[in-house]
Amino acid sequence: MTEHPTSFDHSQTGTGPTDAHGALLHTSAPSGASALPQQSRAAGSEHSQSLSAEPGAHRPRPAPEGIPAQPDAATRAAEATATEAMAVEPTTTEATTAEAMTTETVTAEAEPAEGATPDAETGTDAGTPHGTDGGGTPGVASARTDAEAPRAAGAPGGQGRRSRRGLPPGGKERRTGRGLPPGRPTPMRRDGDRLRFVGAATRRIARGMDLDEIVMGLCRATVPTFSDAILVYLREPLPVGDERPTGPLMLRLRRTDRIPVERGADGVYVPPPVPEQPAELSAVSSELCEVRPGSALGEVLRGVRPVFTDTEASRTALAELLGKRSGLTLPDGRRTILAPLRGRRRVIGAALFLRRPERHAFEPDDLLVAAQLATHSALGIDKAVLYGREAYIADELQRTMLPETLPHPTGVRLASRYLPAAETARVGGDWYDAIPLPGSRVALVVGDVMGHSMTSAAIMGQLRTTAQTLAGLDLPPQEVLHHLDEQAQRLGTDRMATCLYAVYDPVNHRITVANAGHPPPVLLYLGGRAEVLQVPAGAPIGVGGVDFEAVELDAPAGATLFLYTDGLVESRLRDVWTGIEQLRERIQATAQLTGPDHPPPLEALCDEVLDMLGPGDRDDDIALLAARFDGIAPSDVVCWSLDPEDAAPGQARRLVRRTLERWDLPELTDSVELLVSEVVTNAVRYASRPVTLRLLRTDVLRCEVGDDVPQLPRMRQARVTDEEGRGLYLVNKMARRWGATRLSTGKVVWFEMNRS
Repeated sequence: MTEHPTSFDHSQTGTGPTDAHGALLHTSAPSGASALPQQSRAAGSEHSQSLSAEPGAHRPRPAPEGIPAQPDAATRAAEATATEAMAVEPTTTEATTAEAMTTETVTAEAEPAEGATPDAETGTDAGTPHGTDGGGTPGVASARTDAEAPRAAGAPGGQGRRSRRGLPPGGKERRTGRGLPPGRPTPMRRDGDRLRFVGAATRRIARGMDLDEIVMGLCRATVPTFSDAILVYLREPLPVGDERPTGPLMLRLRRTDRIPVERGADGVYVPPPVPEQPAELSAVSSELCEVRPGSALGEVLRGVRPVFTDTEASRTALAELLGKRSGLTLPDGRRTILAPLRGRRRVIGAALFLRRPERHAFEPDDLLVAAQLATHSALGIDKAVLYGREAYIADELQRTMLPETLPHPTGVRLASRYLPAAETARVGGDWYDAIPLPGSRVALVVGDVMGHSMTSAAIMGQLRTTAQTLAGLDLPPQEVLHHLDEQAQRLGTDRMATCLYAVYDPVNHRITVANAGHPPPVLLYLGGRAEVLQVPAGAPIGVGGVDFEAVELDAPAGATLFLYTDGLVESRLRDVWTGIEQLRERIQATAQLTGPDHPPPLEALCDEVLDMLGPGDRDDDIALLAARFDGIAPSDVVCWSLDPEDAAPGQARRLVRRTLERWDLPELTDSVELLVSEVVTNAVRYASRPVTLRLLRTDVLRCEVGDDVPQLPRMRQARVTDEEGRGLYLVNKMARRWGATRLSTGKVVWFEMNRS
């Protein structure tokens, strides 16, 4: 089958702005001897050709009226030869007939079923006969391709075709005899043009993934090819899936697009080369419209099918849509189409197509084009809303599984990054966490559950919650991983994950690390040297029956520890150990830029680490946790051990008084002495081993009292006659913060006081 070029294949004189994706098609009047033959008319469409003709039959085509020049004998002979050659190729006409029938089938899917009662709320179908415009006008009755047109004698290849599609001499249109303004799109005169336009427009609409892309695709596909302006109204709010909307039906103006009006000095229309992107119809004053039951607009939306606004009812509906104060001047005749946008279950909006008086009016067949555009757009909007809701749920699930903000523990600064594997699937099994522990310590956790599904995210959330609970018990890192392994086995047989658990002590400047099949951390020292820590790899969580080992390492002040998941160092282009070495080199090179005495800013350092990933070099989630160890200086920490006897509270008061005087904090002496005395008294009453007392001076003054009793104290309201039970009440009133944490050897009760 020979396929003739459309107007966007070759440049033509007098054609208007074209769609970059092939949506703009032109069919002009014939020129010279290569004129289009006269066509047979079918009811309701003066340009459609009957399908009753036999596929291979030859139909003679007399020259159109108004062209005095007649082809000579040689031209007629060559044309007859071309016609006979076409007669032996019935597949062309059969394919054309099949194409037309396919288009009518697609149109039937967009149209409501015959005999149904329409409803704008429920989306039921209208009772107007299929294939008509509501007034009995038949739809597209046939289709014809350019392959049926005979070629002019001596015209090589596409030369004859281009001459047929060009304007006649003088630039006047054949039917009306009027000249077309330069650059204006010519009307679609043949069913083949409409089919090609609908195909190109629906492809452009279908490319959109979200709501804005689909609506913009509808606007850009129709302006200026099908209309000079378009207004798209959508329901406010848009219903999602099967949910039934509550309240009145409200339509909000979502987007407009148009060819701006520009006129020269002589008043002649001067079109721009391309439409405005975007352009607002400033004359439309009402952006929100309420569709009342039984109103003219409600009836049009119930009818589902596009309508011309040349009747009294449709004009009333249009006035309700645009608003009473709208200054938009509508052209006379059939130059406006109002097309309801019907989704899967209900009407979700409306589209208004407008043409200016300088352009030909819409034809009855254009209603079917508008129906196709409205149907594809509405279904695309429905799917985009559903996809947006699913993406929102997945994103919220992932966000709630990760820490909203990082804590600010004493002696360490934290920064984190999380990147999903893809923007379209923002769920995964990677997580990170920072958990404050008793004694100003902090637990640093990073883990990775296999997979990128909602199931992986759910398992990740359960493991993260378990890790937080185990950290609250102040268990050693290897014991935490052991209990995580047991929890993963209880969740299922194939619940595999890797995890690295580290505990940093800012007082001792030490870090204890246990690993469960996770990539080893990287430690950056203050001088700019970076090294990969030698940590036993261990087996992944979920294997079961394995033992985990913890190692204790130095964590000097100014050093930075990087915990990460394998998505940062492993991809299809490199193995994990190559990626780890590249990460170490990148961290070291970045740190050396700031000099040996000044560590690089933590947030900027995290960004530099992520920049090592090139385009297409990531196919897994990435979780990154960086910890800058500031530590606590030995001069800011004092610790005592008190025997559990009655003299311990007095001894604690004297030690605290001398320490606060040495630290130049005399204003805190009275209050801190009182609170320390109350807490030590409670500890001594029940303890059987020595009680520990520790003071730490950072941005706040922190006091910690530890004993060997696991029961946590509870604050209660003492009665007037009670002689005790007021210690924690005073702590709660006077301290900045306070709390109690259970340890493996007992408990710690702590409180903090502001230094100023």
